[in-house]
Amino acid sequence: MNVVSLRIITAEIENLVKFYEQITVAKAIQYTPDFAEIQIPNATIAIGSVKTLQLFGGDHVAKPTQNQSVIIEFLVHDVDQEFERLKEVLSSKIVQEPTVMPWGNKSLLFRDPDGNLVNFFTPVSEAAIEKFKSKMI
Repeated sequence: MNVVSLRIITAEIENLVKFYEQITVAKAIQYTPDFAEIQIPNATIAIGSVKTLQLFGGDHVAKPTQNQSVIIEFLVHDVDQEFERLKEVLSSKIVQEPTVMPWGNKSLLFRDPDGNLVNFFTPVSEAAIEKFKSKMI
């Protein structure tokens, strides 16, 4: 089994698509005004408007801007370089500047425009580097 996609439901699809294009440096494919995908090397970030919830059973299925438990994580080659690249864009959204975590990753934590937590991380300890070496881009 493989996780291939993460879907974010939003009331502000244009804003969220633009944000994820900017942080991933990848262009979204906008299939309809209410659904877009951003293809990155190992997964897809799907962004759907609240209107798409009708296809899954109704508005009660998911609520935009309500995430309080999930962190969307991206393995990046150099988290410090990404922080410098995005510092102005993320200035009001940064939760934690690049910090080495106890498990060996250097992590930059910020929020997307809907308030979802996003983590850019780079393995820095020997164990973390070994763990992620086959996934490094």
